[in-house]
Amino acid sequence: MKTFGLLGKNIDYSFSRGYFNDKFEANKLDCTYKNFDLESIESFKEIKENSIAFSGFNVTIPYKEDILPYLDSVDSEAKEIGAVNTIKIKNKKLIGYNTDHYGFINSLLPHLKPHHQKALILGTGGASKAVAFALNKMGIDYEYVSRSKSEKIKHTYDSIKPSDIEACKLIINCTPLGTFPEIETCPEIPYDSVSDQHLLFDLIYNPAETQFLKNGVLNGAKIINGLEMLKIQAEKSWEIWNS
Repeated sequence: MKTFGLLGKNIDYSFSRGYFNDKFEANKLDCTYKNFDLESIESFKEIKENSIAFSGFNVTIPYKEDILPYLDSVDSEAKEIGAVNTIKIKNKKLIGYNTDHYGFINSLLPHLKPHHQKALILGTGGASKAVAFALNKMGIDYEYVSRSKSEKIKHTYDSIKPSDIEACKLIINCTPLGTFPEIETCPEIPYDSVSDQHLLFDLIYNPAETQFLKNGVLNGAKIINGLEMLKIQAEKSWEIWNS
């Protein structure tokens, strides 16, 4: 039996285990998928020592960047992004990939309009890096919003203005704010400046409509949650594991 798994923290709610085990059962595949809920990334050392027992992993919050030093090699795209969400095990070597950008592009494309030419990325973690990589590939300008400014971060949640929201018709939430069970939280931005020209994309899928997305709907925006992105990136992971 082939064993796959998800590396993360507080991941009982995770989509991946149910998705892959349902896939294995439906296709009568001799495979299983398990959660590895790690209190810290250092706990991965023991799993790595027994990696011969596994065929591949997915990686989720908060370890998409922290996992990098534990890998034997990293695919060129994942290296450019600076985050890994898929690990293939080949000849006892752990190889890192990123399928988040692929899932994001293919779930966003059907909803894009000509006026979606500039984006705000909320958050600066591993997922946001994949989103930024994807937007670059699509030719969409973007700016980050974070809790503090830096050389690459122009906006903070305290400083962002209504005019910034009006200028960016695509807004992507890459933070965990609003994830079950803390469903009443959301990034603090001037939602009153959101309009029916806006598209709000939340990488969160549980709940299906986060407070971030609800705020968009109240102002006429189109919304997308992260479920389709997850399905697409999961299938891309499966393709990598079997290539």
